[in-house]
Amino acid sequence: MLDPTAGFPELLAQVWKQALTAPDIGSAVSILLTLDGHVPADIQLRALTGPEAAALRVIDGMSARPFEVSEACGPTESSTTPTFIGELGLTTTGRVAIGVPAAAPLAERYDLVDGVLRVPWHATGVSDFLDHLEQIVAEQFNTVRECREWLSGLGPQERGDLLDELIEAARRTAPFVLYQEDKLYTNFRERNNLTGKTLFAGHPDCVLSTLREMAPTHWPDNDVMVVACLTLLIRSGTYARIEEANGTQLRLSAVGELLERTRRTYNSADAGVSIPPAADDRIGTLSALAQMLGRRRTEVARSAQLYRVIHGPLMHKIERLAQPIDATAQRLEAAVCAHLRDRLPLSGQDLTELGTSLAEAPTWLMQPHNEFGTGLESLIYETVAAAQDCFGADFAMSRGHRSLSRLIQALRAEDWATITEWELPDYFCCVVPAPHARRYFGGSAAQLADIAWSMSARMQYNSWHFLPGNLPRTPEVLDRDFFVPPSMPDIAHYSDQHHHGHVAAHVRFSIRSPQAVDIAGRRFGGFIDLRLLRCESNPFTEQELLAAHRISAFIAAATGRAAALADDHPLTITAFDSSWHWSTITAAVADASDAQPRCSSPIEG
Repeated sequence: MLDPTAGFPELLAQVWKQALTAPDIGSAVSILLTLDGHVPADIQLRALTGPEAAALRVIDGMSARPFEVSEACGPTESSTTPTFIGELGLTTTGRVAIGVPAAAPLAERYDLVDGVLRVPWHATGVSDFLDHLEQIVAEQFNTVRECREWLSGLGPQERGDLLDELIEAARRTAPFVLYQEDKLYTNFRERNNLTGKTLFAGHPDCVLSTLREMAPTHWPDNDVMVVACLTLLIRSGTYARIEEANGTQLRLSAVGELLERTRRTYNSADAGVSIPPAADDRIGTLSALAQMLGRRRTEVARSAQLYRVIHGPLMHKIERLAQPIDATAQRLEAAVCAHLRDRLPLSGQDLTELGTSLAEAPTWLMQPHNEFGTGLESLIYETVAAAQDCFGADFAMSRGHRSLSRLIQALRAEDWATITEWELPDYFCCVVPAPHARRYFGGSAAQLADIAWSMSARMQYNSWHFLPGNLPRTPEVLDRDFFVPPSMPDIAHYSDQHHHGHVAAHVRFSIRSPQAVDIAGRRFGGFIDLRLLRCESNPFTEQELLAAHRISAFIAAATGRAAALADDHPLTITAFDSSWHWSTITAAVADASDAQPRCSSPIEG
């Protein structure tokens, strides 16, 4: 039974404990903003409400002042008689909360991790706060007015289509938690107020659904801003762009900063004429920029490698442009290729040459090879095993569909209903743990095998969840739960927070590299992936991600080769079920003391 306090609640409790022992106000604020070093501070800074942002400017001036412990109210700033007793708190969603003059206490407004840190203000601080707040309130008023006018100008049909798209985005996107001043917007778990796993499309509790029958003149200010900002995010890329605002405020200035960062990233790719910066943060200006970025994103992806860095505690994603592959990635690839040449009927010094060798003689993929029923199974296992060892990962895995032949048959018949009805056993995931990873599970080979199988089952679910996103939007497809298939690789830091499986498996750092596969004339995004996990040690680097992405592309190419042959050579993957994981992993642990590692150590960047 998983401890309900494990993961994110446990992290927040530790962060609060550290903040309580901070020697001064500045240190406490830094601990809270970074969740004690687990996320960049700027994410939390962009999560502050307008009044809180004004208050933080005042508190920054007190940063060097020490706290004194008061039995009545906890740590307080050492000072003369204050004009106002401010508060610092941490909400159960991980957001820093700041008490401000004339507002209710934090405990009445938020679900807090624990108590509050009390920060006395002097009269000059209150005066400065009021000056800052006046400017912020005026800006917010003007921004809401502009966005309301912009939405009203769209007309009922276009506005309805826009709301439908936002509802679909919330339904088909991974969990996100967003703020608009004090109001929370999320498709995540029990706090849902947007369509997602809990709320179906059209549910009366979905904020966006309730707006359909009202003119924007009657929309609450918060909802006006959320609709405008989500529209800008989606137009600048894909639904996944929403996750780049995870944990932050939805306001035009914040979205403008995100779009500007994206503009600089895309311009650095030399993929065409540079996009000029937005002249201001007005909705019309940012809408034009978002549309230009959406078009440029496709161009950039053709010539450069985009990826995301994920900060797990806040589920926040940052899009980045990778540098060219260097010697680190080349060494990793060479080590994996050496293993594959030794175990598979392939030749070549790098993955490109191995892929050419496979293309010249692919039929062995359909025939028994080593201990597997097909060469494709052997290739998947050996590639995953080599990646686990050479990258110094605690776990490596790759997933896919068990019967390419059945899939092709259904595609030829355009039998979308049958495809959507397949269940988890119709998919597979090959999980290869390092034998030493048993130390995270009481030293037990049995527990290691159980954890690996639970990972495999979860990855089967991912394949099940993504596959319909590649099909025509027929009624049976739209009725099926699915996410938009992933296309971009990512690196995750401290992902052992929200996802129960990651908490149980101690997954701290990871690489995910999804790949598309062409099957019977249809391109299936996210059909396979390669995942590398570390339970501790160091985060993965960009060069490791680039090497992993080439390795997953190799598996995808092999899967495509097998699919091209599956019409004449029926192919079913029978390995990688629970019994396979049990027998393979327990045997590997038993042999570990006698075996020499394929790669003597992970290759450092």
